[in-house]
Amino acid sequence: MSGRAIRAVLAALLLGAMPALGQPPEQSPRPVERPDAALVAGLAESNGGTARSSGPRPPATRPMARPAHPTLAPAAVPVESAGQVAALIAASRTRPQPRPVSAQLRNAAARPGDLPFLAPDTSPFPWARPDGVTQKAMSKRRKLRRGAICGDIDIQGDEVGQVPGAVSGCGIRDAVKVHSVSGVALSHGAVMDCDTARALNRWVAKGVKPAFRRRGPVVELQVAAHYACRTRNSQRGARISEHGKGKAIDISAFVMKDGEVITVAKGWGQGTTLKLLHKAWRAACGPFGTVLGPKSDAYHWNHFHLDTASYRGGPYCK
Repeated sequence: MSGRAIRAVLAALLLGAMPALGQPPEQSPRPVERPDAALVAGLAESNGGTARSSGPRPPATRPMARPAHPTLAPAAVPVESAGQVAALIAASRTRPQPRPVSAQLRNAAARPGDLPFLAPDTSPFPWARPDGVTQKAMSKRRKLRRGAICGDIDIQGDEVGQVPGAVSGCGIRDAVKVHSVSGVALSHGAVMDCDTARALNRWVAKGVKPAFRRRGPVVELQVAAHYACRTRNSQRGARISEHGKGKAIDISAFVMKDGEVITVAKGWGQGTTLKLLHKAWRAACGPFGTVLGPKSDAYHWNHFHLDTASYRGGPYCK
């Protein structure tokens, strides 16, 4: 007999000696829970002692059914024993203990009554403005509206209207006299058209004020020239200047709130003011079409010339 046949015979013998794997066990692998002795005693007493004490239990050949709990089968329990069963169940449960008083509450109870609270005495929210402040602010705004020109409340002045020119090429159709722009006063009223007034207002708000923020604030611009029917640089035979069209203004100095006057003539050559003046001059290139300063020529050594002439190549700044 070969080795393979011997191994097959041995395997058959072993399988015949082992019980079938699918056969269920004779006893339950889980133990049956024993009924509560206190509940059984209570029920026996309520039923007149008819319950017998359980003796030794014979081994069961089949899994025994778990006896029903009295609370789950109230119909099998007399009415008189329901209260006793509930009392026994309640007594077996552990009731939660009250939480001890925290140290924070003990400290709060021991806090002196005359000690002021840590919270602020006043509300953190701002108080309502007095009626006088509101009325004053509204009165100031109404006044600004009455003095506004060119459709902008930041441009204060008077409407002039038609300004005829002494020679051909001069004059302004709808002229205005500007007294202040963006809260900065002009040393005297300057006559110009609204396009130039808006450019001046934009330059002061976006260029002059930021340039002199640490030195200022700026409260006044000193006007060297505005509308004048003349030629360029007052030269005979030259073309009509932008001043003669109401499109130009010359600024010679800037007055600070503390009274300091920074002039273009002296400040352009000093280290502490050159940077500020150069920043203001550079900011004018954009709102205005032509910006000329001390480096342009000898005619502008002491002022900034600003006009709203337009060029195909963009602003001319020198």
